[in-house]
Amino acid sequence: MTQRKSYAVGTGLFIVLGFAALAYLATQTTSIANVHQGPSYTVKTHFANVGQLKERAPVKIAGVRVGQVESIALEPGKEVADVTLSIDNKYDQIPVDSVATVFTSGLLGDQYVGLQFGSAKKFVADGGTLALSKSTEPLEAMLGKFFGAGASADNLGGTYTVKARFTNVGALSPGAPVKMAGVAIGSVQSVQADPVKLDALVTLAIDKKYDQIPDDSSAAVFTSGLIGSQYVAVQPGGSPDMLKDGDEMILTQSAMQLEDLIGKFLVNGSPGDKGGNKPAAGAK
Repeated sequence: MTQRKSYAVGTGLFIVLGFAALAYLATQTTSIANVHQGPSYTVKTHFANVGQLKERAPVKIAGVRVGQVESIALEPGKEVADVTLSIDNKYDQIPVDSVATVFTSGLLGDQYVGLQFGSAKKFVADGGTLALSKSTEPLEAMLGKFFGAGASADNLGGTYTVKARFTNVGALSPGAPVKMAGVAIGSVQSVQADPVKLDALVTLAIDKKYDQIPDDSSAAVFTSGLIGSQYVAVQPGGSPDMLKDGDEMILTQSAMQLEDLIGKFLVNGSPGDKGGNKPAAGAK
């Protein structure tokens, strides 16, 4: 009987110690740890997507904790998250053109804000704002990058819309990047079939800072890599007039289907096949 009691006590003690260890690890891998902070100043920044970022999450520079997230709020009337950072006073020389980015610790860890120094000689003051930010990427966007599609721009400064028609958009879908010279300048807002003209009407949302695109520019649906996602590429024209909100791009190039590419290859053959079936000289 005494031996059974000792086993029970030992088992219970083991379970208690196990839960204590789990609780300790939880505080060390989440924002619960190191919540105490000395004198600090606040800096504001904005994100299009904060993911699972929480208040009291760490703020880091070069991997070193310099503060914590004080508050997260949705900007009224906009799809923008206002994030206030509390930075230790001893880190008071952060350039105003520094970039704030939402990162994830490891594969499944908590998220935090990382600051990358800019090159400005002026430093952000108490109550100031870091205008440059990079939002967290959803899993879908990360998979899209893995397959070569890339991500669309945040467009925090607002967008203007441009329409384009295609006879075939392939697997193009809303949210796909719009690129110019390989750089994301916006995203596909909608893809709709026109029941009258029997083609696809694609609406592009382009960042307002890219407002100098000639109105004779062309739009093409491309595929990233061999099996990557599709996106819209804009090739600038030479017109002195620029695209405006609501305009339609006339010059377009539809998506090339894999079946068409294979068919062209089989019909045309390779350059080395030309004349390959001619009989050799002197042959009967």
